[in-house]
Amino acid sequence: MQGQQVYSRLGSFGGAAGTPSPPPPPSPARAGGSGAGRRAPGKGGPARGGGSQDAAAAAGGVGWGGAARRAAWALLAALLRRQAVFLFAPLLYVAAMLLYMGSLPLDVVPRIITRSAPGSVYRSPQLYARLRADMDADNSTDALATVWRQTYKGGVWRPCIHNLTNSLPESNGYIYVEANGGLNQQRTSICNAVAIAGFLNATLIIPNFHFHSIWKDPSKFSDIYDEEHFVKRLQNDVRVVNKVPDFIMERFGHNLSNVFNFKIKAWSPIKYYKDVVLPKLVEERFIRISPFANRLSFDAPPVVQRLRCLVNFEALKFSNPIATLSETLISRMREKSAESNGKYIAVHLRFEEDMVAFSCCVYDGGDEEKKELDVAREIGWRGKFTKRGRVIRPGVIRMNGKCPLTPLEVGLMLRGMGFNNKTAIYLASGKIYKSEKTMAPLLEMFPLLQTKETLASDEELAPFKNFSSRMAAIDYSVCAYSEVFVTTQGGNFPHFLMGHRRYMYGGHSKTIKPDKRRLAILFDNPRIGWKSLKRHLLNMRAHSDAKGVEMKRPNESIYTFPCPDCMCRLNKTTHSKPIHTR
Repeated sequence: MQGQQVYSRLGSFGGAAGTPSPPPPPSPARAGGSGAGRRAPGKGGPARGGGSQDAAAAAGGVGWGGAARRAAWALLAALLRRQAVFLFAPLLYVAAMLLYMGSLPLDVVPRIITRSAPGSVYRSPQLYARLRADMDADNSTDALATVWRQTYKGGVWRPCIHNLTNSLPESNGYIYVEANGGLNQQRTSICNAVAIAGFLNATLIIPNFHFHSIWKDPSKFSDIYDEEHFVKRLQNDVRVVNKVPDFIMERFGHNLSNVFNFKIKAWSPIKYYKDVVLPKLVEERFIRISPFANRLSFDAPPVVQRLRCLVNFEALKFSNPIATLSETLISRMREKSAESNGKYIAVHLRFEEDMVAFSCCVYDGGDEEKKELDVAREIGWRGKFTKRGRVIRPGVIRMNGKCPLTPLEVGLMLRGMGFNNKTAIYLASGKIYKSEKTMAPLLEMFPLLQTKETLASDEELAPFKNFSSRMAAIDYSVCAYSEVFVTTQGGNFPHFLMGHRRYMYGGHSKTIKPDKRRLAILFDNPRIGWKSLKRHLLNMRAHSDAKGVEMKRPNESIYTFPCPDCMCRLNKTTHSKPIHTR
């Protein structure tokens, strides 16, 4: 009877509708330890000390924990009976992940590691250390014996700079220019000034050289060039004098600042000089153009191009002191390269501190390098690199091939191109940035490397040592007579030198101009082997060989490509006479 009453109560608690289901049988543990064993025989009431808990357990089955489990099973069973469970599964997964991530401390969140783009990091020292043994074992080739097999493909190359015999008409006035920049930028100014003076039928004053805060060279025209030869070689083409006559200066109170000064835009066409400059010249009889460097377009009529070539390749000869020392150094270089029949290669290395600083490239000097170059940038170009909004990306600069090659990279490149360690090299450069450290690997690869400082004594260099333009003129001369010229950064020096060598060697420049974008990727490859690197660099050298005989392209500098066709048409042109207004 008592059991039936208990069953009735359980049935009514289970639900309001339906037939009450019998309760599950008690487990043996509960049956033996909590029920009959704790009741007094013959008594229906609970025993002391826990009878009420036993009743609750009997009424509820298994307490709160069991109820939660039963509810979870009931919910899962209901979901399984419906396919909608698959809609809830992603939500459940996301909720679980959020709970899990929320339980982790922030200091153990995994870092995202990014990989730098190929060619964006300077890793050449590591490459050299890894490949040095294979490089030293490979001295089988001698590139000087095979480097220039191609010949000029345009037939017989002949410079069409012929001498004029006609007398010059009366001058339209005097032109004074102030050339700015270094040696070869000043050379551009001289050539363009002569061309403009000839075209306008003006008398040119020997150009004055502007003192520059970076080059800091106070040299005058006659310190660098043979002034007498310059005037004599141009006497049938352009009048050149070394000073303005007194009767002209009297009009301006003998004060140059009173003379009208033209501010001309860079790369102005020759038509601008005819339409704007010439009328003022005729009116004033004396004008200034300052500053004056790249103030004339490369695209000009043949009469102007002829004058440019005449000045650059014939009229501009270095002064006797520079020429004498240069010839001595050329002779000594040929002696040093006796094993290769007196042939040597010349390398123009632009790894001076100002060049490295201006490039904004990052090498391997760490914080010390950054501080030094930041100071150099501020001294040389105050505020230029710290302007608000300016973003400098050294990795992008390197990938674009704009970083100056280090001495180590030059050595790797040349050895890969087949020049062995017995090759004599003349290095044309200013003061190398951290030379003791950076030059060591290049000297290991090429122990016969020479500079003007190693070839000449201190006494021989003394008259030139504190004059950057005169020192650059010595480098220019020794490079001009090398078997091969290697340019590493570009600029006025190699552009003029390539053109001069084309003029000297029948149209062939014999210049190696590397693809620095490809070099950046090759030198940043941690898995490349010596044979693979050498194969790539030999192909690069062959490409330079083919480019050495190319003809002038539109808008190219006449100083780099002294194109004979442009000058040969001079006799047929209608613009072959200077402008005469009287």
